[in-house]
Amino acid sequence: LQGPRYVSPVPGGGFVVSEECGDVKVFMSSRKLLCSLSSKYGHQFGNPAGVCVDMDGSILVADEQRRTVHLFPEHGAPICLVSTGLRRPTGMACSSTGHLFVADTVENCVKVFK
Repeated sequence: LQGPRYVSPVPGGGFVVSEECGDVKVFMSSRKLLCSLSSKYGHQFGNPAGVCVDMDGSILVADEQRRTVHLFPEHGAPICLVSTGLRRPTGMACSSTGHLFVADTVENCVKVFK
């Protein structure tokens, strides 16, 4: 890993890690690299920060530089979930009721999306 920042567990025992100004990597429970989101999806990150995994196993990534949140489903193309209203998204969490919590460090608040 190069500059690991945020980590989140993945259903089934693995975990996902964001790297500063780099990539987001997914590891199996054995700590073996499963994939890089940049390579798997052909997605270019600005500065990936917070990561979380929803109930379906999709990985969500906050990008500080691009001020966005993208969802990376197991199959299919990435989906931009939030493209406005964020100034510096960092930490994130997904709830079991479908809410996304995003810490915005410039505005000193947590924003909630459904």
